Amino acid sequence: MKEKVRFTLTSKILLAMITGIAAGFTAKYVFSGSEFVHIYIIEGLFFVVGKIFINSLKLIVVPLVFVSLVCGTCSLGDAGKLGRLGVKCLGLYLSTTAIAVSVALFFAVIIGPGKGTNIQPVSYLVNEAPAIKDVIINMLPSNPVKAMAEGNMLQIIVFSILFGAAVAFSGNTGKRIADIFNDLNTVVLKLVVILISLAPYGVFCLMAKLFATVGFETIKSLLSYFLLVLFVLLIHTGLTYPVLLKLFAGLSPATFFKKMRQPVLVAFSTASSTATLPVTMETATERLGIRNSIASFTLPLGATINMDGTAIMQGIATVFIAQVYNIDLSFSQYLTVVLTATLASIGTAAVPSAGLIMLAMVLQQVGLPVEGIALIIGVDRLLDMTRTAVNVIGDCTVSCIVAKSENEFDRSIFYNLESAQTKN
Repeated sequence: MKEKVRFTLTSKILLAMITGIAAGFTAKYVFSGSEFVHIYIIEGLFFVVGKIFINSLKLIVVPLVFVSLVCGTCSLGDAGKLGRLGVKCLGLYLSTTAIAVSVALFFAVIIGPGKGTNIQPVSYLVNEAPAIKDVIINMLPSNPVKAMAEGNMLQIIVFSILFGAAVAFSGNTGKRIADIFNDLNTVVLKLVVILISLAPYGVFCLMAKLFATVGFETIKSLLSYFLLVLFVLLIHTGLTYPVLLKLFAGLSPATFFKKMRQPVLVAFSTASSTATLPVTMETATERLGIRNSIASFTLPLGATINMDGTAIMQGIATVFIAQVYNIDLSFSQYLTVVLTATLASIGTAAVPSAGLIMLAMVLQQVGLPVEGIALIIGVDRLLDMTRTAVNVIGDCTVSCIVAKSENEFDRSIFYNLESAQTKN
């Protein structure tokens, strides 16, 4: 009697993604005239199940970030280590973002995706980008409960770190509170496992809904821009991150990418680093070998401020829009793009459509028409999915480097491919 084939969770997610894309294109091109399919299948079943999946991931993000960060900060023990971790994380995240936008500008200037392009822009309402001073002020919440209710990740992170530090410095009382949070962390992580098991169904509906509404025509009109962004995202993922891993942590990039399949697929499906955070946390601790005390600090911070994929889009989009409008950018303006895109990544995670709002900020700084965003909005959803996957890979890359530098890394877990195959 043949043994029943068992699909891993990663295989199920990948299968759901492929079949979802096929179902979406089938609904668009085969049943394009069917009102029943449009109302009850695309806008009904696919939309509802996909939205429920996204909400199920988001519902666990705030308690996961708060509880895990408090636990992580408590376990650090002293303010010196906390400060050291903060400097390392912030420095690495901003450095990779600066590299990403610099590489994007380099290839965009050489290839020129906007030269000779004739695109009719659609209307786009530009949201006002936050001022730098407001970003700094809003980092500290005046009401932590309100910050959690609104999902303001930067404020939640700051409050969690302060609360965890207070617990660590409160002696026996703090130890009792820390024990409670450690128990809460176990329960929250179990809830994460339960919700992740539903991922294939959510991924199928998200892919089907997206590709039932986005056609080949939209991609074709922006093909040069679309392909260039994908190319640079691939270069950054396949070159920058492996070099950093090998140079600063001495780890195998091939093994790292094998372990990253599950969070990458979820990130691509949801287009949200924050929504993917529960999956990223589990992968980092259970498969990559990063101690929870480090992962609980670096990953929520990375999901909030690490925008490598978004920075690549901004760099290429800036050159693309300048070329479409026949505007020549100077060397100083290119430097301004690098600086603005890098610094802007710190304070935009809590703002809806963060990538486009960051792009508006960059365009304003170099004197380009912000209305040019309308030129690329047609394919932004597809690119947003891809750059989110890159952001998640970047989060885990930095976390591995920081954990290795702090001797909080388990090499036996990282190189244990059998456990990855059974759990993934």
